[in-house]
Amino acid sequence: MQLRYAARSDVGLVRQGNEDSGYAGPRLLVVADGMGGHAAGELASATAIAILAELDANPPTDPVTALTDAVDRIGETIVSLVQEDEEVQGMGTTVTGIYWTGDRLAIVHVGDSRAYMLRNGELSQLTHDHTYVQTLVDSGQISEEEAANHPRRSLLMRALDGINPVEPDFSVREARAADRYLLCSDGLSGVLTPEEIHAALSSSEPTGCVTHLVDLALERGAPDNVTVVVADVIDFEVSIEDSQTLPVVVGAAGELRVRERLPRVSFPLDAQPDPEHVLVAAERSVAASPANALEVRTREVRRRRFLRTTAIVVAVALILGIAAVIGRVWLSTQWYVSVNGNPGTGTVAVYNGVPGSLLGISLNTISTDSTISVGQLPLFDQELVSKGIPAADALDAQRIINELSTRAAECQLTTTAGCPGAVS
Repeated sequence: MQLRYAARSDVGLVRQGNEDSGYAGPRLLVVADGMGGHAAGELASATAIAILAELDANPPTDPVTALTDAVDRIGETIVSLVQEDEEVQGMGTTVTGIYWTGDRLAIVHVGDSRAYMLRNGELSQLTHDHTYVQTLVDSGQISEEEAANHPRRSLLMRALDGINPVEPDFSVREARAADRYLLCSDGLSGVLTPEEIHAALSSSEPTGCVTHLVDLALERGAPDNVTVVVADVIDFEVSIEDSQTLPVVVGAAGELRVRERLPRVSFPLDAQPDPEHVLVAAERSVAASPANALEVRTREVRRRRFLRTTAIVVAVALILGIAAVIGRVWLSTQWYVSVNGNPGTGTVAVYNGVPGSLLGISLNTISTDSTISVGQLPLFDQELVSKGIPAADALDAQRIINELSTRAAECQLTTTAGCPGAVS
């Protein structure tokens, strides 16, 4: 026997980001619901997935002990993250996981995410919520119906936050061919009744099932993130090792931006090896079953790279366009007086802009040509004009032209020192 599985995670219709994380692999199924705000809850749930996923890559001889150690490491890692960044203080996560050994299930549970089993047409809940409202139900103070609408139904009594000591629930159950397992965050169980979950689980294969369940939650308004993992125990002739089935990671644990904030946490190689995919699907991520996940992933990566390249080109063009407009406005405020033509035979002109060119484009235009020959000016003025005389504005440039015109006329009337042709 082996597992055939699928997973899907959706941000829902109210939340701004996805703090849920989900994992489905050949031996391991996990759902983690982060808490402590979007900036922190996503880190906590992603950390839980990454640490537990190591059990799928390296099968332990004692699953229960391995799950216990993994839960402890999740808490320790959360503590170290808080010590490095006080802004994420208060973060934590629920964890509900199933480790499958072939004929047995080892179940670990902390919080209000849930695990269900569908066997022979009957649905049973494998976990017990660690919430304040559940304690009221257990003590007989309120009914299950009242608990569904209780204002404090989301108040957790247990969660992995690395600060408060937590005793996870552990259990071991028999696994049978044709069993179907559902792991979900309270974003699903909080809006669907057990009867509705039962009906949805009783139809379709895992991929269609997770899609249907999330869609139902969205139809109910999806006030919270929704994460669903569904797996079937099936009888195959090939072993798990021979099947080369890749795991699937959804939600915050699959997002590149989340993984980059956890550089010392090792994430699993999954059916989405390039987590960049989740930049597209982060807010409404869907992971297909491993049979077609790689094909879907390849198309998604190509599309993402095309969009990213297009965005870069558009951004560069926009920046250059803005720079060109700003440059043009600035050039329009610059004025100077210089030679129009050859220094010896040209005329004195007023230029708008600055001397020179950029990438073959002239940075100036002639505003006014005075028709004053440069050769008629005193020698000192000829040198100044050849280099360019800065002006404050168009009026100042005209003032300079008038002064040069006066001195050129004086040189025409007399051959004083400094004028062309004067004897030194």
